[in-house]
Amino acid sequence: MRRRLVTAFVSASFCALGLTPADAPLPARLADTGGGTQLITAEAPDAHSTTGTLTWWDLRNGRWTAPARFGSGGLVEGTSRQQGTNTTPTGLYDLPFGFGTEAAPAGTRVPYRPVSDSSWWCQDNDSRAYNRWTDPLPADCRASESEHLVSYTTQYAHALVIGFNYHHPVRGRGAGIFLHVNGKGATAGCVSVPPGAMAEILRWTDPSRHPRIAIGTEGGATGLVRHRPPPGRPPGR
Repeated sequence: MRRRLVTAFVSASFCALGLTPADAPLPARLADTGGGTQLITAEAPDAHSTTGTLTWWDLRNGRWTAPARFGSGGLVEGTSRQQGTNTTPTGLYDLPFGFGTEAAPAGTRVPYRPVSDSSWWCQDNDSRAYNRWTDPLPADCRASESEHLVSYTTQYAHALVIGFNYHHPVRGRGAGIFLHVNGKGATAGCVSVPPGAMAEILRWTDPSRHPRIAIGTEGGATGLVRHRPPPGRPPGR
């Protein structure tokens, strides 16, 4: 309720200035922002795009922007995504923790896990550890169906886990969706940004303010402003 009142106040303030709702800042136009006071938006021009803009918004004082990359298969509604399609799931998600092959940037407040040679992300649909960080790889999770995190020294120099299909995993929907550093091109379904932006995001993210990431397009069925938290996920406040 507190967040909705704040969002309504922001919208009302822009109306008082004679601006239309379309002129209001993007968070004020979202159907839901997840209840926190920090929000990251990752917006693509359309569902077939592999590039767009990532913006991190602070309710108190402004925003920062960076060019973003999406999955090579474009974007698709998170609730209907299928694993192995290289699509980025749209929706509104939390950010459970950070990790990296490099030390956390100075000032990082989110829980941060250092990647070692024994760190994996299990993507095996038959494993009890499906869509989970594992260290080491459990016996029921096939290495061929998982990511050996240390193998991606560029992309996973710094990263944040995106809570897609994370809290109540659905087999076959997808695993290992992160916000991470750019590689050579489009991602396999993650969202990526330049290394400097990723470091700044980690320094900026404050768990006490319940940060969220909203992923979507400028309009249409995957329009960013339509997204709400997935069922079963309580608001941040």
